[in-house]
Amino acid sequence: MGEKTKQNLYTAFVAEAKAYFRLLAYAEKAEEEGYPQIAALFKAVAEAERVHATRHLKLLGEVVTRDTESNLKASFEREEKASEVYYPQFIREAEEEGDSQASISFSHARDVEEEHASLYKRALQHLVADTAPEYYVCQVCGYIAEGNPPERCPVCNAPKEKFKKII
Repeated sequence: MGEKTKQNLYTAFVAEAKAYFRLLAYAEKAEEEGYPQIAALFKAVAEAERVHATRHLKLLGEVVTRDTESNLKASFEREEKASEVYYPQFIREAEEEGDSQASISFSHARDVEEEHASLYKRALQHLVADTAPEYYVCQVCGYIAEGNPPERCPVCNAPKEKFKKII
């Protein structure tokens, strides 16, 4: 693959991924305002954007059809790198620029990424033991609770009601 094509695929992936999440946020707002038909349209277009983004990632070699154990190990390594390398730098730079909101957002994400790494590690054990725990995601910071959600999020202190069960 040529260098320009590779860069264009990456740029297209980022645009598609942003569109996916933006459209899901629009769908949530439309539902809140009582427009289920508009929410459905936003969700449908978001799904199409997800398909595009996934295809771009596959072409970039970022998503390889491997076995689940390999995918868990690769995901664990990525989460560790994010929490140990990228987010500490982002936090430092936000603080240097006096942006406390970005620093807090990055700090929450770093803490949650550390927990994601632990979840992937435990998932490897669940894979071997053939067990299936339930997961709940804090809708404020992204913390994932394995099993029942806590009374308060250990990362951002959000109440139990802010956790969404993943099915």
